[in-house]
Amino acid sequence: MGGKQWGRLKEEQNVRLTEINEQVVANGDYKEYDPEELEEKLVAFKDQFMEYDLDNSDDLDVTDVSKMMEKLGKPKNIIEVRKIIAEVDTNNSGTIGYNEFLQMMLGKKSSVLKLILMFEEKGKGCAKPDGIAPKRSLEEMLNKPNI
Repeated sequence: MGGKQWGRLKEEQNVRLTEINEQVVANGDYKEYDPEELEEKLVAFKDQFMEYDLDNSDDLDVTDVSKMMEKLGKPKNIIEVRKIIAEVDTNNSGTIGYNEFLQMMLGKKSSVLKLILMFEEKGKGCAKPDGIAPKRSLEEMLNKPNI
């Protein structure tokens, strides 16, 4: 598949998922979020979903979730990946559809995948220290909290 065709498929997927996002806002199912906050979250979740949906199927399958976990630095074996999918897969398709992904991310129920994705999102804004840590004496390490 060439670059132009891939870009076209991604744009078509973007349109489909944007329509789903608009339906979610119109339905008013997530009243705990104000509409502006909900729209921002939906855009972020759509981008995140599209990044990991490698075949533009609008479903995250075992391969997609496995690659996602690797990219997030949390590699899992096939059994663990299937358990993660089963935790979110409400229609027993063996994949995570976009609606299921949104229910997971916006709903109150926690899942392993939700926690990992939220942790990854929060980590994007934090600057990571570089270089080696400053030398401290044993007494300093025992008496001062490590912040």
